[in-house]
Amino acid sequence: MEKQTNTSSSLAGKKVILLGGSSGFGLATAHAAAAEGAQVIIVSNNQERINKALQQLPASVQGQAVDLSKEDNIKAFFEQTGNFDHLVYTAGENLTLNYLSDTDIEKARGFFNLRFWGALAAAKYASPYINAGGSINLVSGTASMRPGKGWSLGSAICGAMEGFVRALAVELAPIRVNSLVPGMIRTEMWNSFTEAERAQIFQTAGETSLVKLVGGAEDVALGFIYLMKQRFVTGQNLVIDGGAVLA
Repeated sequence: MEKQTNTSSSLAGKKVILLGGSSGFGLATAHAAAAEGAQVIIVSNNQERINKALQQLPASVQGQAVDLSKEDNIKAFFEQTGNFDHLVYTAGENLTLNYLSDTDIEKARGFFNLRFWGALAAAKYASPYINAGGSINLVSGTASMRPGKGWSLGSAICGAMEGFVRALAVELAPIRVNSLVPGMIRTEMWNSFTEAERAQIFQTAGETSLVKLVGGAEDVALGFIYLMKQRFVTGQNLVIDGGAVLA
C-alpha cells in the first residue's frame, strides 16, 4: 500500500475522519474542518444521528454508521476507506457519576469499551492508512488531574488515555498522536443529568473558571484544528478548560 505525501499544515483538501462525529465535540470539529476546506467523513453508531448531523453540515461532508464498540467493524471501515490524513476520535457515552461503593464493576468495564478500547482499535487500524504529515487525535478530560467525588471511573479512563497518547506518539512516529483534555464543556454529554442538575453544574463551573464562563463544543473543535495543523506537536495532552484546574 503506497501512501500519499502531503506535509502542508493547511487542512484544505485533506481527508479528515471523525469517529463520534454526529454530536458534541465531533460535530463541532466537523463544522470547523469543513470550513477549513477539508474533506470530512463523520462516523457514528446510529444512522439516524448521522442523517441529522449531515443536515447541519456542508453538502461535501459524508457520513457512515459504524458500531464503534466492535473491533471488526472498525477494522473493516478503515480497510474500505483507504488513505486519509487526520483521525479525530470523540466517541463516548453520556457521563454518569458513581461513588465507588455503588459501582457495578461489570458495568464499569463496559464504560471503557467505547471510550478507551474503541479509541485503541481506531488507532490500530487507522494508522497504516494515514498519509505523511497526518495525525491521530483523541480525547481525555480534566478529571485525570482534578477529579471530584464520584469521578473514579472518569478519572481512570482519562489518565489511561493520556498515557496511551504518549506511548503511541513514540510507537507510531512520525504520525503525530495527541489528545485534547477538556474541562467543563456544554454539550449533550451531560444529558443523563436533569435540566436542574445541568444548570447547577454549569453555573458552578462558570463561577469557578478563571475566564468566568463555560466552554462550548466549538472551543474544543478549535483545539482539534490546531492539533491537526500543528506539524511540530506530538505526544501532548492539550488542556482546554478556561483555567479550571488552576482555580
